[in-house]
Amino acid sequence: MLDPQRLRADIDNVAQRLTSRGFELDVAAFRELESRRKLLQTDTESLRSDRNRCAKEIGLAKARGDDAAAVMDQAASINDRLKTVESELATVQNALTEFISGIPNIPHASVPTGRNETDNVEIRRWGEPTAFSFSPKDHVDLGAALGMLDFEMAVKLTGSRFVVMYGDLVRLHRALIHFMIDLHTREHGYREIYVPYLVNSDSLFGTGQLPKFADDQFVFAGDQPLYLVPTAEVPVTNTARDRILSADDLPQKMVCHTPCFRREAGSYGKDTRGMIRQHQFEKVELVHLVEPTLSWATLEELTSHAETVLQRLKLPYRVVVLCSGDIGFSAAKTYDIEVWLPGQNCYREISSCSNFEAFQARRMRARWRNPATRKPEFLHTLNGSGLAIGRTLVAVLENYQQADGSIAIPAVLRPYMGGTDMIAAANGG
Repeated sequence: MLDPQRLRADIDNVAQRLTSRGFELDVAAFRELESRRKLLQTDTESLRSDRNRCAKEIGLAKARGDDAAAVMDQAASINDRLKTVESELATVQNALTEFISGIPNIPHASVPTGRNETDNVEIRRWGEPTAFSFSPKDHVDLGAALGMLDFEMAVKLTGSRFVVMYGDLVRLHRALIHFMIDLHTREHGYREIYVPYLVNSDSLFGTGQLPKFADDQFVFAGDQPLYLVPTAEVPVTNTARDRILSADDLPQKMVCHTPCFRREAGSYGKDTRGMIRQHQFEKVELVHLVEPTLSWATLEELTSHAETVLQRLKLPYRVVVLCSGDIGFSAAKTYDIEVWLPGQNCYREISSCSNFEAFQARRMRARWRNPATRKPEFLHTLNGSGLAIGRTLVAVLENYQQADGSIAIPAVLRPYMGGTDMIAAANGG
């Protein structure tokens, strides 16, 4: 959420900067709500002052033995009016909060201006795509030939955009999870955390998924609606909600593995083949909570940690900075890491690493006590995939495929596979 004080003081500049995202801020609507709030706030304070004055006059009259009926009638009238005004003020304040909560974050000055993903800017590459001596297959054909990847069974069990895996392919999927968590905890200094896979609406509001992306959530209705996590970012970041952390508590670096659930409501007809865009998938998520002066250096650190996973797996990739029209609702800046998929002959996103500055923290009321001022201030939050497991599995299958359809196991994963160095159809069907 943007700072309401900034909106009040500099609404025109904020509106201008948000146009780079393709977002049109309704300045007139904000000013009308703000004008109404100021008027009602003034009336409320005036009526409270009158109520206090009447209370003193009633006390003095009674102390003197005078008749206080007239003043008491006046006080009753003021109380009735105050209740009405306070109710109107609460309504306007709620409307303002709802209005402001629908405004996206302002892109950082270093974010390139653009309309969509075609305007994203590549900043570096690592590794060279393998020159196969045969025509490489995609993961769908590879998995089917191995007898270990079954989309038809998933449709029978549940529906489209799910998958059933068997044998060594499941083991490889699990090996990727363990490898990533071990790397991040043992070498990168993250603390592993386990969280619920269901969250409440306050948690989704805190990280920015609600109310804007309600249609993309799987929800269980009830006295208190609960939502399947779209990403571990939601519960992990919300561990700071409604808290004031000390400077000694920061920085916090947390790694979390969870399944993730998304309706993909806005992606009809997109990536319907295979495991690229599914309703259920798994991720190893990296979350940072830091003091504001460190967040931009932390974004570079976070991105490098995600890159290290691909480097250890020897998977070619590139890093792009998202343009203003392609960054997420809550992000001030995002790097996408895109892995090379020979079966598709292109780079595809495997991790997004973002700095949200104080945007999420303000929604969550997540603060730290600055020792210099001794006052609570909003902290900065960052997160990134380290990595998306399904897409990493896809990348391993396609980049390590052999001419006979078997899959070589990357060296760093072999200890997690009991020393197995190759997956072939005979091993796990």
